[in-house]
Amino acid sequence: MGSIDNSILTSLKKRGRGVVFTKDDYAHYSNPKRVQKALEQLVNQGLVVRVARGIYCYPKKDKVWGTGYLPPSYDDIANAIAKKERAKIVPTGVHALNRLGLSEQLPMRFVYLTSGRTRSIELADGHTMQFVHTALRNIAFQNRTAMLVTFALKEIGREHLTEEQKAHVLELLQKEDKHGIQHDLALMPDWVQTIVMEAIDNR
Repeated sequence: MGSIDNSILTSLKKRGRGVVFTKDDYAHYSNPKRVQKALEQLVNQGLVVRVARGIYCYPKKDKVWGTGYLPPSYDDIANAIAKKERAKIVPTGVHALNRLGLSEQLPMRFVYLTSGRTRSIELADGHTMQFVHTALRNIAFQNRTAMLVTFALKEIGREHLTEEQKAHVLELLQKEDKHGIQHDLALMPDWVQTIVMEAIDNR
Protein backbone atom coordinates (compact mmCIF):
# COMPACT_ATOMS: atom_id res chain seq x y z
CA MET A 1 0.00 0.00 0.00
CA GLY A 2 1.05 3.59 -0.58
CA SER A 3 1.93 5.95 2.24
CA ILE A 4 -1.52 7.58 2.24
CA ASP A 5 -3.19 4.17 2.40
CA ASN A 6 -1.04 3.21 5.35
CA SER A 7 -1.61 6.50 7.12
CA ILE A 8 -5.40 6.23 6.77
CA LEU A 9 -5.41 2.61 7.91
CA THR A 10 -3.22 3.43 10.91
CA SER A 11 -5.62 6.21 11.87
CA LEU A 12 -8.62 3.90 11.51
CA LYS A 13 -7.02 1.26 13.71
CA LYS A 14 -6.56 3.88 16.41
CA ARG A 15 -10.17 5.02 16.06
CA GLY A 16 -11.40 1.43 16.33
CA ARG A 17 -13.54 -0.91 14.27
CA GLY A 18 -17.06 0.21 13.53
CA VAL A 19 -16.13 3.84 12.95
CA VAL A 20 -17.97 5.55 10.10
CA PHE A 21 -16.08 8.36 8.41
CA THR A 22 -16.10 10.60 5.36
CA LYS A 23 -13.29 11.26 2.91
CA ASP A 24 -13.16 14.79 4.29
CA ASP A 25 -11.81 13.34 7.56
CA TYR A 26 -8.57 12.70 5.69
CA ALA A 27 -8.54 15.72 3.39
CA HIS A 28 -5.43 17.02 5.19
CA TYR A 29 -3.46 13.92 4.18
CA SER A 30 -3.10 14.96 0.55
CA ASN A 31 -5.07 16.40 -2.38
CA PRO A 32 -8.66 15.13 -2.89
CA LYS A 33 -7.80 12.83 -5.82
CA ARG A 34 -5.01 11.04 -3.96
CA VAL A 35 -7.14 10.61 -0.83
CA GLN A 36 -10.02 9.27 -2.95
CA LYS A 37 -7.68 6.82 -4.70
CA ALA A 38 -6.25 5.63 -1.38
CA LEU A 39 -9.75 4.99 -0.02
CA GLU A 40 -10.72 3.10 -3.19
CA GLN A 41 -7.66 0.88 -2.77
CA LEU A 42 -8.60 0.14 0.85
CA VAL A 43 -12.12 -0.74 -0.30
CA ASN A 44 -10.78 -3.03 -3.06
CA GLN A 45 -8.62 -4.82 -0.50
CA GLY A 46 -11.62 -5.40 1.77
CA LEU A 47 -10.16 -3.31 4.59
CA VAL A 48 -12.76 -0.56 4.35
CA VAL A 49 -16.42 -0.65 3.26
CA ARG A 50 -18.06 2.08 1.19
CA VAL A 51 -21.56 2.75 2.57
CA ALA A 52 -22.46 5.75 0.38
CA ARG A 53 -20.77 8.25 -1.88
CA GLY A 54 -17.91 9.74 0.11
CA ILE A 55 -18.86 7.80 3.26
CA TYR A 56 -16.97 4.74 4.52
CA CYS A 57 -16.73 2.35 7.44
CA TYR A 58 -13.86 0.49 9.06
CA PRO A 59 -16.12 -2.47 9.87
CA LYS A 60 -16.30 -4.68 12.90
CA LYS A 61 -15.51 -8.34 12.33
CA ASP A 62 -18.33 -10.87 12.61
CA LYS A 63 -17.17 -13.44 15.15
CA VAL A 64 -20.53 -15.20 15.52
CA TRP A 65 -22.07 -15.93 12.13
CA GLY A 66 -18.91 -16.10 10.07
CA THR A 67 -20.16 -13.69 7.42
CA GLY A 68 -17.01 -11.59 7.47
CA TYR A 69 -17.84 -8.09 8.63
CA LEU A 70 -20.73 -6.36 10.35
CA PRO A 71 -22.26 -3.35 8.58
CA PRO A 72 -22.56 -0.08 10.52
CA SER A 73 -25.91 0.95 11.92
CA TYR A 74 -27.96 3.48 9.99
CA ASP A 75 -27.71 5.87 12.92
CA ASP A 76 -23.91 5.60 12.85
CA ILE A 77 -23.99 6.57 9.17
CA ALA A 78 -26.39 9.44 9.82
CA ASN A 79 -24.30 10.68 12.74
CA ALA A 80 -21.15 10.70 10.59
CA ILE A 81 -22.97 12.84 8.03
CA ALA A 82 -24.23 15.16 10.78
CA LYS A 83 -20.74 15.46 12.24
CA LYS A 84 -19.37 16.44 8.84
CA GLU A 85 -21.96 19.22 8.59
CA ARG A 86 -21.76 20.12 12.29
CA ALA A 87 -25.50 19.60 12.48
CA LYS A 88 -27.92 18.13 15.02
CA ILE A 89 -30.22 15.40 13.72
CA VAL A 90 -33.41 13.71 14.95
CA PRO A 91 -34.82 10.44 13.55
CA THR A 92 -38.48 10.66 12.59
CA GLY A 93 -41.26 8.53 11.15
CA VAL A 94 -41.02 4.74 11.05
CA HIS A 95 -37.36 4.90 12.06
CA ALA A 96 -38.28 6.58 15.36
CA LEU A 97 -40.90 3.88 15.97
CA ASN A 98 -38.35 1.19 15.22
CA ARG A 99 -35.79 2.71 17.59
CA LEU A 100 -38.28 2.65 20.47
CA GLY A 101 -39.49 -0.89 19.84
CA LEU A 102 -42.91 0.33 18.70
CA SER A 103 -42.50 -1.23 15.27
CA GLU A 104 -40.46 -4.07 13.80
CA GLN A 105 -40.71 -2.55 10.34
CA LEU A 106 -37.37 -1.47 8.86
CA PRO A 107 -37.93 1.53 6.62
CA MET A 108 -36.40 1.75 3.16
CA ARG A 109 -36.13 5.50 3.66
CA PHE A 110 -34.67 6.91 6.87
CA VAL A 111 -35.88 10.45 7.50
CA TYR A 112 -34.08 12.82 9.88
CA LEU A 113 -34.80 16.39 10.81
CA THR A 114 -31.56 18.34 10.75
CA SER A 115 -30.24 21.76 11.61
CA GLY A 116 -28.10 21.34 8.49
CA ARG A 117 -29.13 21.43 4.87
CA THR A 118 -31.86 19.40 3.21
CA ARG A 119 -30.41 16.53 1.19
CA SER A 120 -30.98 12.91 0.16
CA ILE A 121 -28.30 10.21 0.22
CA GLU A 122 -28.46 6.84 -1.50
CA LEU A 123 -26.79 4.10 0.53
CA ALA A 124 -24.88 1.22 -1.00
CA ASP A 125 -27.44 -1.30 0.33
CA GLY A 126 -30.34 0.34 -1.52
CA HIS A 127 -31.77 2.33 1.39
CA THR A 128 -32.13 6.10 1.32
CA MET A 129 -31.40 8.71 3.97
CA GLN A 130 -33.30 11.96 3.75
CA PHE A 131 -32.31 14.98 5.83
CA VAL A 132 -34.94 17.70 6.14
CA HIS A 133 -33.85 21.10 7.44
CA THR A 134 -35.58 22.58 10.47
CA ALA A 135 -34.66 25.35 12.89
CA LEU A 136 -32.38 24.16 15.68
CA ARG A 137 -34.89 25.30 18.31
CA ASN A 138 -37.33 22.64 17.03
CA ILE A 139 -34.95 19.78 17.84
CA ALA A 140 -33.16 21.16 20.90
CA PHE A 141 -34.09 18.19 23.12
CA GLN A 142 -31.98 17.37 26.17
CA ASN A 143 -33.31 13.84 26.62
CA ARG A 144 -32.92 11.50 23.66
CA THR A 145 -35.76 9.18 24.71
CA ALA A 146 -38.14 12.12 25.06
CA MET A 147 -37.07 13.25 21.62
CA LEU A 148 -37.69 9.84 20.03
CA VAL A 149 -41.01 9.49 21.84
CA THR A 150 -42.16 12.87 20.55
CA PHE A 151 -41.52 12.07 16.91
CA ALA A 152 -42.71 8.47 17.22
CA LEU A 153 -46.04 9.57 18.71
CA LYS A 154 -46.43 12.25 16.04
CA GLU A 155 -45.92 9.52 13.44
CA ILE A 156 -48.60 7.29 15.05
CA GLY A 157 -51.06 10.12 15.68
CA ARG A 158 -53.25 10.69 18.73
CA GLU A 159 -56.26 8.93 17.19
CA HIS A 160 -54.32 5.78 16.34
CA LEU A 161 -52.25 5.34 19.51
CA THR A 162 -53.11 2.03 21.16
CA GLU A 163 -53.10 1.38 24.90
CA GLU A 164 -50.30 -1.13 24.40
CA GLN A 165 -48.16 1.45 22.61
CA LYS A 166 -48.90 4.05 25.26
CA ALA A 167 -47.94 1.63 28.04
CA HIS A 168 -44.63 0.89 26.31
CA VAL A 169 -43.89 4.61 25.96
CA LEU A 170 -44.70 5.25 29.62
CA GLU A 171 -42.37 2.44 30.67
CA LEU A 172 -39.53 3.90 28.60
CA LEU A 173 -40.01 7.42 29.94
CA GLN A 174 -40.20 6.31 33.56
CA LYS A 175 -36.60 5.07 33.31
CA GLU A 176 -35.32 8.52 32.32
CA ASP A 177 -34.19 11.49 34.40
CA LYS A 178 -37.26 13.67 34.82
CA HIS A 179 -35.39 16.99 34.81
CA GLY A 180 -34.21 16.64 31.22
CA ILE A 181 -37.67 15.48 30.18
CA GLN A 182 -39.32 18.46 31.87
CA HIS A 183 -37.03 20.80 29.93
CA ASP A 184 -38.20 19.15 26.69
CA LEU A 185 -41.93 19.54 27.33
CA ALA A 186 -42.04 22.88 25.53
CA LEU A 187 -40.92 21.14 22.32
CA MET A 188 -43.84 18.68 22.35
CA PRO A 189 -47.44 18.96 21.10
CA ASP A 190 -49.97 19.31 23.94
CA TRP A 191 -51.27 15.75 23.66
CA VAL A 192 -47.74 14.33 23.78
CA GLN A 193 -46.99 16.52 26.80
CA THR A 194 -49.97 14.94 28.58
CA ILE A 195 -48.58 11.43 28.05
CA VAL A 196 -45.07 12.44 29.11
CA MET A 197 -46.37 14.16 32.25
CA GLU A 198 -48.29 11.00 33.12
CA ALA A 199 -45.00 9.10 33.01
CA ILE A 200 -43.28 11.70 35.23
CA ASP A 201 -46.12 11.84 37.76
CA ASN A 202 -46.30 8.04 38.11
CA ARG A 203 -42.59 7.41 38.68
